[in-house]
Amino acid sequence: MQKHGDIPLKDHLLHTLHAIQQRERCITDESIHRIAAQYNLPASQVRAVVAFYAFFQTEPCGDFQLFFSNCPACGYEQAGQNLLQILAHKLNVQIGQTRPDGRVSLHETSCIGMCDHGASMLINGQPLAGLESTSIERLANQIETATPLHNWPQAWMHTDSAVHKKSLLLEDSFVPGAGLRTTLARGTDAALEIITHSGLRGRGGAGFATGRKWRLCKTVAGDAHYVVCNADEGEPGTFKDRWLLQQQAERVLEGMAICAFIVGARQGFLYLRGEYRYLLPHLQATLAQQRRQGLLGKNIGGKPGFEFDVDIVVGAGAYICGEESALIESLEGKPGIPRNRPPFPVTQGYLGQPTVVNNVETFWAAASIMINGADWFKSVGTPESTGSKLLSISGDCTTPGIYEYPFGIPIQQILQECGALNTQAVQIGGPAGTLIGQADFRRKLGFEDLSTGGSFMVFDETRDMMAVVQNFTKFFVHESCGFCTPCRVGTTLLKHNLEKIATGHGTHLDIQALRETSNLVQRYAHCGLGHTAANPILNSLQSFPEIFEKRLVARSFTPNFDLDAALSEARRLTQRDDSKAHLDPGY
Repeated sequence: MQKHGDIPLKDHLLHTLHAIQQRERCITDESIHRIAAQYNLPASQVRAVVAFYAFFQTEPCGDFQLFFSNCPACGYEQAGQNLLQILAHKLNVQIGQTRPDGRVSLHETSCIGMCDHGASMLINGQPLAGLESTSIERLANQIETATPLHNWPQAWMHTDSAVHKKSLLLEDSFVPGAGLRTTLARGTDAALEIITHSGLRGRGGAGFATGRKWRLCKTVAGDAHYVVCNADEGEPGTFKDRWLLQQQAERVLEGMAICAFIVGARQGFLYLRGEYRYLLPHLQATLAQQRRQGLLGKNIGGKPGFEFDVDIVVGAGAYICGEESALIESLEGKPGIPRNRPPFPVTQGYLGQPTVVNNVETFWAAASIMINGADWFKSVGTPESTGSKLLSISGDCTTPGIYEYPFGIPIQQILQECGALNTQAVQIGGPAGTLIGQADFRRKLGFEDLSTGGSFMVFDETRDMMAVVQNFTKFFVHESCGFCTPCRVGTTLLKHNLEKIATGHGTHLDIQALRETSNLVQRYAHCGLGHTAANPILNSLQSFPEIFEKRLVARSFTPNFDLDAALSEARRLTQRDDSKAHLDPGY
């Protein structure tokens, strides 16, 4: 059994905490001390892990725990109705709280990867999508009658996504095992050269050269080498990795095995985001099938001595764990706080050993490249961005879903083919990416122009773009790990300053303050989250200056502190409404 520090991976700390959360509806201090003793860890470390992840609670939650997605691409605002507010009213529960009878808890959460299905939520870890006012009432009735979740209509929990556009990789008639057999026949050096020559770059958004990453890991000495698949698809508006894991997980796992053979790894991990826990039975079944077929385990593909297997570790609700060093920290049973770099994971990753961390789509593409060759992959795309890219298209378009395009495609063509009409803005790459307006629709998809991990959110002219930018800004406040001051404090300052402008109390000085704070956060934050947290504000100031200008007041300065509002409680208590009410001795 591969060990995780002192923790057997089948009993990973996150999994044990999840089991307790489900069984006892919270994780008490008594449970924390019991787990600390079980794993031979300080109680402070277990307590820090519980506090870090959104899906762990220290106060009892409801029998039915609801997390309603507030992603603007999904939209719980329909026909002037707020579905979240309707649900809260139907269930007689406050948002963010548990009902006194313990029946239900209701929370907002970030994107759950169901943006192409409309308004959606997780209920006890299961997704419910396509919500509308009528289905909200039916849902509330099921909760009030305490109907077990497995007796709910299964159609409510449909999670598959429509594929509307296929290109190079989705057209490939992949034969399981073919890529691995080709790799074994060619040997590590020749196989690595194919990946390198193909120009494949990481499909998670950063775009680091895959062949270079694998070569760096291969050449570093270590007691062990590791391969990690980053399936923590947390960027709002992204769901293509979910679809790949549902429909083509065997190709993803084969890509991991190919990487393992090249870099000399015996152990791999698939780190699955907590919101996708419902995929776990399917993925475990796929792993078992791969082992039966000799594609995982010992003497893989008939190659003596080639041993590699994959364990699945499920997260617990932390966007920051999509950053590779934070993910590794989480694998090691700690809060997912990004590490200082260098050293990078390829030299000192999991347990301090050389580690390759790649995105789901990257491993998926690598498996086909090994079958068809580097030139086949380079036959589409651009010199800087070879191959094709899967997009998760959602928002204001007639046919949301999965699209595959060669790099170099104009944004305008994508909008036309997904049925987007009267589009005023597109958010490419999620909140951490780039927000563009109509003047930029001729720009092209690619690392040299508009890079993306896969999110493509469309907003038509009916949208209030200030509300969209506020949503993204609040997202970064919520998802900041809190490690560094520039991000922890800076994102909050950005949120408050934006709210001041949005509510009509801002001036040109506040616009200047927004720019200055944004630049500070970008420059001094510890990790990529902070470096990109100001993107929605800076992009909107450039592409949509009118949404700020029309809300500004003429005065050169308006204070953030509202003295009159602050004294309202004093006036209520003294039952006076004059200018000296707060000085009343009775108060």
